[in-house]
Amino acid sequence: MSSELKQQVEDLIVNNPVHVFMKGTPEWPQCGFSKATCDALRSIDVQFTATNVLEDLDNYRATLMDVAAWPTIPQVFIGGDFVGGCDIVLEMLRNGELEEKIGALTEE
Repeated sequence: MSSELKQQVEDLIVNNPVHVFMKGTPEWPQCGFSKATCDALRSIDVQFTATNVLEDLDNYRATLMDVAAWPTIPQVFIGGDFVGGCDIVLEMLRNGELEEKIGALTEE
């Protein structure tokens, strides 16, 4: 894990209201979990940015583990806070928490 990559990751998290670290891109997801996460965000019309971790998977995985203490990808950050991976985002979508958390961003 490089300190430069860690700084880039932290900047992406802080400077983007909703950011997804995923395998592939929102337009071309490279795993089912990444696709499901993007689909969940799109289903409630959320604009989000994304980083394709496949460009340097081992280093991104190590850096994200250090930042979020979460072992799997995708990882979703909302308002600078780590929310979780695919299963958590889908559960939040089902119970209304996802819209609530994202709605809170516009109220700040």
